[in-house]
Amino acid sequence: MADLTPLAISVLALLEEKPMHAYEMYQLLVSRHNHRIVKVRPGSLYHTVERLAGQEFVRATGTERAGNRPERTTYEITPAGSEALVRRVESGIETFAYEYPIFPVFLAEAHNLDAEDAVLRFRRRIEDLDCWLADLEKALSGAQARDVPEPYWIAGSYVRMQVMAERDWLTTTIERIESKDLEWQPDKTQ
Repeated sequence: MADLTPLAISVLALLEEKPMHAYEMYQLLVSRHNHRIVKVRPGSLYHTVERLAGQEFVRATGTERAGNRPERTTYEITPAGSEALVRRVESGIETFAYEYPIFPVFLAEAHNLDAEDAVLRFRRRIEDLDCWLADLEKALSGAQARDVPEPYWIAGSYVRMQVMAERDWLTTTIERIESKDLEWQPDKTQ
């Protein structure tokens, strides 16, 4: 079975709901705040849909034109696409795969900054994380207010916990640097 990218998983999941055209998929991903968990741009989404069609996981069901807008091709998921989606979600949930995020690389090299500069930049990151958390809280509260069943927004809850954990870790790290519990400029000869 071909490995599905995060965007391909999202496309197949949308098409499990109903047939739709690529622009509608894009709009739904953004309106549901899924663009916070899956990198999505219109061009990459169209390319993904074409690749899924080539794999026979989706098929075109027709085209339509509204006014002066370009033609839009509507797609539906195939039985093979449904099977691929389920298998990929199953394996993705049960199998841990370290994804090599870039932030640990920056942390590994943060010792190259002096302590005051590092603390300043950690504080700025915390501000960004707090903005993310506010957006997440708003989106999650909105889903709850609309009585969206929790399985549909559980990923947002997971991301919220990840962001909170990072913010709390950074806050503790700042406290340790400022209290000198964490020796920031250790002897480089060791």
